[in-house]
Order: sequence, then structure tokens, then C-alpha cells
Amino acid sequence: MTPLVEMENMSISFGGIHAVDNASVDLFPGEVVGLLGHNGAGKSTLIKILSGAYKRDNGEIRIDGKTATIHNPRDAKGYGIETIYQTLALADNVDTAANLYLGRELKTPWGTLDDVAMEAKSREVMGRLNPRFQRFKDPVKQLSGGQRQSVAIARAILFNARILIMDEPTAALGPQETAQVGELIKQLKAEGIGIFLISHDIHDVFDLADRVAVMKNGQMVGTARTEDVTKDEVLGMIILGKCPPGATPGPGAL
Repeated sequence: MTPLVEMENMSISFGGIHAVDNASVDLFPGEVVGLLGHNGAGKSTLIKILSGAYKRDNGEIRIDGKTATIHNPRDAKGYGIETIYQTLALADNVDTAANLYLGRELKTPWGTLDDVAMEAKSREVMGRLNPRFQRFKDPVKQLSGGQRQSVAIARAILFNARILIMDEPTAALGPQETAQVGELIKQLKAEGIGIFLISHDIHDVFDLADRVAVMKNGQMVGTARTEDVTKDEVLGMIILGKCPPGATPGPGAL
């Protein structure tokens, strides 16, 4: 199977500091790859190159095996890449439909907002993700953390995302809402969407990810299928840069 995404030999520097140094990672359809590493390891920077937030110094990105030109977030969206940041970037004072179509609103033939069409489509998309969700008229600031996360994910897939980047999706959630987000991720996997999951929670990653990719000091320590490594071994990769036998070592491995 051709990878959905291939990032090969990515490098970017800020003021002489190598934030990402010759890092490579790939992602297949219907797969979750957990990106792990301590603060400053380079994982968020690597993924911001894919999302178009940063312009790489070196390296190649391929989507469906073909070289992709990504200079900005609009380019990334054109390839079906959507990002859900830890802050969610929701407009708290408006409802679900307004958030889903923020900046891409539907208009009637008379040039006014087509609220009926936007709400109908919002109900359809949310029904796929979270059938129990009913608070369509409430401002999103009144929703729970899990419900807000559902809205952010729905906004991403509404415009046919094929590649989803999730940055710490459960960081501020309780156990019940964390489980709810986990179910959403499993559903997206089943639909063939590829997901990069950035997380500090190694338990979350082992529950949800098919593979892990560990970075340290801007370099890739290694990648492994979650079934081939233990949590302690992955912690060793994160803290020491030590690659266990079940992992494929990268340039940053000791």
C-alpha cells in the first residue's frame, strides 16, 4: 500500500538551532501514528511543516506517492490535511454550525447566510461522529470539553480531510471525555482517515496508535508498531534516545 503521507529528511532551523534535523516519518490510510517526545523534541515543529504553518529548509513531502508543494495552510488544506490544535481554535460566542463553516460560510442566492443548509449539514456530520450530540444552538463556550473536541473534529472532516493532525487532543479532558475522543479517533480510522497524534500521554498513545514515532533534540530516535514495544521501552526512547530491538532506529538513536 502506498503511504498517505511521506515526510522524508525534514529539516528546519530557527536562528541556528536545528528544531528538526533530517527527520522522516510516514502515515498510511486508516492508521494512527503517535508522535512522542519531550518538550522541544521537535514533534510539533515537524507537524507544522506538514500543516503549512512552517516552511521547511530541506526535505520532501509526498502525498499518495506524489511530491506535494506545501508553502502555507491553504496548500495543506488542498491536499486534505487538517489540523486540530490543542486550543481547538473555536469561536466561543457562536454555535456549532457557525464554527464548522467559519470562513467558508454557505450563502443563499440572495447573498445572505444560508443558516438552514449549514445547520442541516452540521447535524449530518455531527451525527456521524457523535450521535448523542444535540446542543446545536448553544454557543460552543457552553459545551463540555469532549463536545468542543467533537466540533473541532467535525469542522476538519466536513471539508473532506484525509489526513488529520491532532495536537494533544485529550490534554484538558477528564476520563469520560478522553474516552469519547478515543472513540471518535477509532471511527475516523475506520473511515480510512490517517491521523498524526501528538501527545505527552503514553497511555493514550498505546490505546489509540498503531505505531509510535519518537523524537529527541529535533531528530527521529525511531519508529515502532505499538505491539512490538513496551511503554518502558518507549520511555527509554523519549528520555535516553535508546532504540529497543522492536523499533526501527532513526538518525537520533543512540
